[in-house]
Amino acid sequence: MKKINFEHLKSELHKRYFLCFEYLRESKKFIWFAIGLFLLFALIGFFVPFPEDIQNEIISYFRKLILQTESYSFLQMLEFLFTNNSGATFVGLFSGFLFGIIPFFNTVANGFVLGFASSFSVSQNGFISLWRLFPHGIFELPAVFISLGLGFKFGSFIFFKNYKEKFKEFLIKSVNVYVFVILPLLVIAAILETLLIFLF
Repeated sequence: MKKINFEHLKSELHKRYFLCFEYLRESKKFIWFAIGLFLLFALIGFFVPFPEDIQNEIISYFRKLILQTESYSFLQMLEFLFTNNSGATFVGLFSGFLFGIIPFFNTVANGFVLGFASSFSVSQNGFISLWRLFPHGIFELPAVFISLGLGFKFGSFIFFKNYKEKFKEFLIKSVNVYVFVILPLLVIAAILETLLIFLF
């Protein structure tokens, strides 16, 4: 059996994370744009009353989700949350090559739904109900914002003269960030959210 070279592994991981954070630094304007757009529509979802049929549709979706998952074990819930979030962030990031159109609509929809869900929760249980969002949100929301921001960045490849090279560069760097930054954040978020569901 071949012996694992931990020093080489450590060096490789250090290199990967350095490249990831360099790319995040280069993409900060896109990430801040995603955060701003998300928060704008979260505020709209929280404060602006929408037609009752739209509200009922969203509430019905959440109720079906609760019914679907209420019999899940701890590990099943953990897998469900991680799979859903990792799939959503994957789409948000890698669909960006379509000129950032899908990340834009994902940002608007996710912001609005979070705002509406928070407003509904407050109306039913008061502002204290929002505290349950914060522990996993500390890790989940950065993962979402990074994926959407990099989705916008990905879509900008078309504006470069060497757009084919930029497409390849953005793709490789996005894969690295997804694997080494986004997925670990989502693992932590899923664990925290599952703990909150089963403890409270």
